[in-house]
Amino acid sequence: MAQGDRVTNAQPDSSFATDRVPQIWGKVPPRNKNFTGRTDLLERLRGGLANRVTAVVPHALHGLGGVGKTQMAVEYAYRYRSEYDLVWWIPADQPVLVRSSLASLAQPLGLPSASVSGVEDAANAVLDALRRGEPYTNWLLIFDNADEPEELTETLPQGPGHVLITSRNHRWAGVVDAVPIDVFTREESIEFLTRRVPRGISEENADKLAEELGDLPLALEQAGALHAETGIQVEQYLQLLEEHTSQLLSQGKPTEYPVSMTAAWALSVASLEEKMPEALDLLRYCAFFGPEPIPRDSFSKVVPGLSPGLTALIRDPIKLSRAIGELGRFALARLDIPARTIQVHRLIQALVRDEVSEADQERLRHEVHLLLAAYTPSNPANSSSWPKFLNTLGHMEPAGVAQCSKASVRSLCLDMVTYLYVSGDVSSAQSFAESFLEVWTASSGTDHEDVLKLRVEMCNIIRELGLYEEAATLGAQTLAMAEKALGRDHDTTLRALRGRATDLRASGDFQQAHQIDDDVLRRFESKFPDDEWSIWRAKNSVALDHGLKSDYTNARLLLEQVYLEVLETGKAAGDPASYLNIYTGLARAVRLGGDFSEACDLGEDAYAFGIEELTPDHPWTLRTGKDLSIARRRAGDYERAQEIAEDIHQRYVRAFGIDHPDTLAAATCLANIRRTLGKFEEALNLAEDTVRRYPRVYGSDHPYNHACAGNLAILQRVTGDPQTARKTNEDALAGLELKLGRDHHYSLTVALNLASDLAALGENESAYRLCSGTLRRLSALMGEEHPVTLSAAANTVADLRTLGRDEEAEALFADTEQRYRRTLTLEHPDAKVFLEGRRLDADFDPPPI
Repeated sequence: MAQGDRVTNAQPDSSFATDRVPQIWGKVPPRNKNFTGRTDLLERLRGGLANRVTAVVPHALHGLGGVGKTQMAVEYAYRYRSEYDLVWWIPADQPVLVRSSLASLAQPLGLPSASVSGVEDAANAVLDALRRGEPYTNWLLIFDNADEPEELTETLPQGPGHVLITSRNHRWAGVVDAVPIDVFTREESIEFLTRRVPRGISEENADKLAEELGDLPLALEQAGALHAETGIQVEQYLQLLEEHTSQLLSQGKPTEYPVSMTAAWALSVASLEEKMPEALDLLRYCAFFGPEPIPRDSFSKVVPGLSPGLTALIRDPIKLSRAIGELGRFALARLDIPARTIQVHRLIQALVRDEVSEADQERLRHEVHLLLAAYTPSNPANSSSWPKFLNTLGHMEPAGVAQCSKASVRSLCLDMVTYLYVSGDVSSAQSFAESFLEVWTASSGTDHEDVLKLRVEMCNIIRELGLYEEAATLGAQTLAMAEKALGRDHDTTLRALRGRATDLRASGDFQQAHQIDDDVLRRFESKFPDDEWSIWRAKNSVALDHGLKSDYTNARLLLEQVYLEVLETGKAAGDPASYLNIYTGLARAVRLGGDFSEACDLGEDAYAFGIEELTPDHPWTLRTGKDLSIARRRAGDYERAQEIAEDIHQRYVRAFGIDHPDTLAAATCLANIRRTLGKFEEALNLAEDTVRRYPRVYGSDHPYNHACAGNLAILQRVTGDPQTARKTNEDALAGLELKLGRDHHYSLTVALNLASDLAALGENESAYRLCSGTLRRLSALMGEEHPVTLSAAANTVADLRTLGRDEEAEALFADTEQRYRRTLTLEHPDAKVFLEGRRLDADFDPPPI
């Protein structure tokens, strides 16, 4: 049955029992047992959702809340839950919370969780699954307190399900179907109060009370709770309410707060203070958190800087539990017992804050910062700590944490940026880092250690986004500032220096990058001998530099040493992503050194580790898979190579878009295997597109651009255009020689292919001279039995035969045959091409920077 059909026949059911519970039910607040009325609105809401998206917005006079938007959404979820297979609640007043909440739905949907694929990837995968209706078509997502329609443009799911939005912003009515919600009707007010205080209030008194409170649901909840807790007579309550209202009006209370609500709140606060002053103190602290649920455990640690009153309350768990319970009983907070959270309505928070002096506001806000810092773990790279970071995330901005200069709070901010970065929510990491940086720079100056640490993190974020030029500019400035302010051997300076080496690699200056990485490694070993991971990462960078300079032997030796050290210390499990980075680097160095079979064995094990420990969509698992595909292609296992390449490329496009450096590397890998399999037109189209995109990432003269152009030239020749291929290869070789010199693996690869272009054009003598010269250079650089050297030898044999120099050709043929027999074997596809007398092509795959 279509969802629209279900709406027609649906009858509102206020019963708490349902015939069927959704298979996925997530983060929906507890149902309000005193929910009253709203029958017509719920029916309108149910009918409106036939058009898929509906917003609950307040009447214009009640834009600040208190009319029950959220409560109606909660009631809708419970009342109609039997109609859905999936119901998920999303706090939407901060964009970062929306992405995180969507991402938390990934695992229930059978998708890689945010802890392994990153928040951004997990959220996108969830939106895609909802759009496709797999595995559920009957789903309901509720976006609570969505302020700005523009902020949800990219995160409102499409597809067969329903989206329910609550908002104080009336502009939603111009974007989607809207159900305006006003205060209670008088009948609903009376029904609510008689249900809330079943044996303590008559309908006549309920009518009087509703009249004085303007039928505002939140104010009625306050009055009902106070009546239930204290037994205060309605006449006495109305008299006190009138006195408070008169006082408020005479004080010129801000008009944005309903006077009735303010008066009702003041009575509740006065009664709470009389019954348990500690509970009122606790409410004041809660007012300076965000409006999202506050973890109860944030009030579990005594730290320096807390007031004596709060310290005493935290140290007395019985009294603390009672204080929390009193907030719930007086309807000043909503308690979610299973989730162990406390949530205070934003209107109540505003009223509480307004009653506190500026000095006390500053003190309370600072103590909340300390509580958040004490609650949140200090190991953001460990995925087991991520749930607490997510609980803290919604309070960072509302609590004004960025304004605090306390060391523990600054550390919390830095850790939050790291958490967002390593969990994959790079855009949010960038947003938080930028906001912190602006505040800290203004308050502490540009040369403060915290500012410089944050700038280093910002550089890493920008690099991860593939914005290499911007990262290089910021990185150079940061390094100069750190050296001046902190000294050359400070760990922050050394991290900035490592980033500088990365920027140089991104610009194509492999030599200077290597010099810097060598220097960083020496200084880490000298100044921080106990910081094993920093030393291992520095060695990994040096090994990468060796590889980029065609020194695969030293790259392999260094990575073997690091790999064994990590295993021997048993620290691989503590940082699986860094371990996989090293493991993949080792497999890559083995492959580039010409040992394809060993590279496949290492790569398969590393890839299996990544899938098991980090899942298939983790960035390092994807890099490992791409390298494994290359190794399988080199080893001649084309079917496995294509299978992995297709999968990895699709995952990269979905996760990072088509212009990201890793996506371009995956596209290069895929184009190469397609060419190898004879799918020339598919490979040519992909290679042409990739070559066009590369200069946008690295700049026009980067070696990767020229080497990838060499891949394109192969396809131009094999599809019948050797003249264009020649021009492409000549330009590529000139660019590579300018950056790297002739005696580099990349340059010699292009030279080898250029010789084949010349042979195809009938310029046989020129082809032989270039090919035989390249063979000599490759023998010296890579060794006589490296597969690329053997390809050059095979092509030189073909050139000699074309020139009629048969005796030389036979001697070289015999020597090359023996070398193939000893290395790749004569069953390898390259050896078969050689034995058939055909030419071999040499392609390029860009390693990570």
